[in-house]
Amino acid sequence: MEERKPAVLLLEDGSVFNGYAVGKIGTTTGEIAFNTGMTGYQEVFTDPSYLGQILIMNTPHIGNYGVHPNENESSSIKISGLVTKKYSDVASRASASGSLDEMMIANNCVGISDIDTRALVRHIRSKGVMNSIISSDNLDIEFLKSELSKVPSMAGLELSSKVSTKEFYDFIPDNPSYKVALLDLGVKRSIAQCLADRGCHVRVFPMDSSIEEMSSFQPDGYMLSNGPGDPGAMQTTVSLVKEIIAQDKPIFGICLGHQVLALSQGLTTEKMFNGHRGINHPIKNLKTGKGEITSQNHGFVVSKESVKNNPSIQVTHIHLNDDTIAGIEIIDKPIFSVQYHPEASAGPHDSRYLFDQFIDNMKKYKN
Repeated sequence: MEERKPAVLLLEDGSVFNGYAVGKIGTTTGEIAFNTGMTGYQEVFTDPSYLGQILIMNTPHIGNYGVHPNENESSSIKISGLVTKKYSDVASRASASGSLDEMMIANNCVGISDIDTRALVRHIRSKGVMNSIISSDNLDIEFLKSELSKVPSMAGLELSSKVSTKEFYDFIPDNPSYKVALLDLGVKRSIAQCLADRGCHVRVFPMDSSIEEMSSFQPDGYMLSNGPGDPGAMQTTVSLVKEIIAQDKPIFGICLGHQVLALSQGLTTEKMFNGHRGINHPIKNLKTGKGEITSQNHGFVVSKESVKNNPSIQVTHIHLNDDTIAGIEIIDKPIFSVQYHPEASAGPHDSRYLFDQFIDNMKKYKN
């Protein structure tokens, strides 16, 4: 094994962590955040919702089971950089197609290992998320401070346009029963797959599509996908969602899709101190009283105060760790959304019923 080059992680508050380079040799910047999941690093790294973020993985061993094409959620790694404690060049899984390091280098992803991630995460938990920079080709702290000062805050940053498809494409199962127009704000492939598995012909539309383009598909329902960035900076998308809602067809929103749906109804969103990122987040369904273990990845949340003042919105799910809003529906309309990922296998299938609920809504609409 080739000896790794030294690397440095600098936080916006001046904290410095020294380690060793992984992935591509270079420099990268982004908002630093942490994920508590013990497995699924490839799905996490390729999730478009992580665009613009340097990600700390809480589990100490990353790369140990390699990578596999079936575990990509998009066409490439989307995180801005990786921070880990132990990094493995060796893929121990027989079915692996290669190592994580090969994938990171191919995707120009810069990382740092041999960091005390427990101390780093404790620091961020007390100070909150902030911008950061990783470098393995320039270790001059003053230079890195200058570069870091140029990085914009995630608050007010629109990022979906960087990951949304430029042209529509389809997921078509055998003998589809329904047609779903999916607005791509940074969609994970497994969301479209969950719909296709339930007999839906899914057409994935660019985020700058017009209502005329989407409605010409004659969908039975609309899906609003997950994605990166600040929903408050997406007024054009919010206006499009208002037009979609005016069609009175079933709608299902996930994460960023949930947030823009909320904004379209006059609610507000706010940036969280740390956000929720992991695969063990407990949710309570207020309609059934049942709990769900969920996968989450978001740094913004719908304001509870704004919901209290909106009689047309019902809160359907809450996060049991901090009582934040995790799901809403528009009263007397077949429209709902959640602030977590039902397509992910956290529970492992605790939340898949939401796709069935969406299918039921389309079935009622068609009949």
